[in-house]
Amino acid sequence: MKIVLLQTGKTTDKHISEVADLYTSRIKKYSAFEIITLPELKNTKNIPVNEQKIKEGKKVIQSVSTDDYVVLLDERGKEFRTIELSGWIEKIFMTSRKRIVFVIGGPWGFSEEVYERADFRISLSKMTFPHQLVRLLFLEQLYRAFTIIKGEPYHHE
Repeated sequence: MKIVLLQTGKTTDKHISEVADLYTSRIKKYSAFEIITLPELKNTKNIPVNEQKIKEGKKVIQSVSTDDYVVLLDERGKEFRTIELSGWIEKIFMTSRKRIVFVIGGPWGFSEEVYERADFRISLSKMTFPHQLVRLLFLEQLYRAFTIIKGEPYHHE
């Protein structure tokens, strides 16, 4: 199964980008992995928030296929301890889906259409983080989950 991180907008902070690239290369040692970056909407000051969510949502929906397992990174999703996340990932890998697609939405969250398409929601925290930092936090947790699955010593518990 391939893992995809689908995100809205580029990572513009070079320090975050460098560390994200490091974790991306580490993850690729365990699984087929790809990051797909959807372009941010332009000139959003005059576009109502709900319309922005709908436009971003259409791009997300167009980027996933019917046999993808779609997971939204959403503040209202299920919180996992890292070890629980690794077990959950192992279970998803046993399904017949071709890809598991983790989605990080834009600054206003997801449209109803995206929520309806999602198979699951995960929360990294009840706190709010900048989108660029969420990417890095998610990549580190995904890498850590794989080290747990493989019984490697990265995770101390």
